[in-house]
Amino acid sequence: MRKLALILLAFAVLSCGNAKVREYKVHVVREYPHDVTSYTQGLFFDGGRLIETTGQWGESTLRTVDLETGKALSRQDFSRKYFIEGSCILDGNLYILTWTNGLAFIYDADSLKYKSTVAYPREGWGLTTDGQQLIASDGSAYLYFLDKDMQELRRVRVTKDGRAVRYLNELEWIDGKVWANVYTTDTIVIIDPKDGTVEATVNCRGLLPAQDRTRETDVLNGIAVDPEGRIFLTGKYWPKMFEIELTKKK
Repeated sequence: MRKLALILLAFAVLSCGNAKVREYKVHVVREYPHDVTSYTQGLFFDGGRLIETTGQWGESTLRTVDLETGKALSRQDFSRKYFIEGSCILDGNLYILTWTNGLAFIYDADSLKYKSTVAYPREGWGLTTDGQQLIASDGSAYLYFLDKDMQELRRVRVTKDGRAVRYLNELEWIDGKVWANVYTTDTIVIIDPKDGTVEATVNCRGLLPAQDRTRETDVLNGIAVDPEGRIFLTGKYWPKMFEIELTKKK
């Protein structure tokens, strides 16, 4: 019986490892204006508020954004010495990563007033939450699960068909999965947070039409889901934000 149980367990593991990765494309439901000066790093909804953190030395900001116009309803500028990255809200605190400063900032989620600065031991890229813990990326193939004091609880290596997926950037928690932009590409990966397996990919090629691109237009980066479950995508210095739906790749 023990031998049979081990055989069945091995078969189950192999079956999971050979599960086919689903492939999706995006269908644009609606377009919205997006501030072309926003080097988008963090993007998420807090109830009805759309919050965006933007990067670059001397350009980094924390904003609340009007979805319909793309204009900032409020804006806080950071010192030139900080390059701001991903952000999210957990239990009344707004957490904001820096890229290479070795710091993270904590703000009051309601008032958006500064509360504290904490040491952060790795590069800051993307940040999201499952409602219980923070989930961060650092440009590697790892996702880091952190407590409310930003201490590491565990990490998972993200793989697709057994191979590491690197350059995980902006993150969003959607329906129990982690969505991640893969930096410099037009691909989003949908990750099982339990073991890091990529369950699906989203091909966003052509999302921003060629006629809307300039020399300054940068890469896809920015995933947000609103309380109604609508999914929004944008990019760094993009003039538009898109409400999208997934369609299966043919």
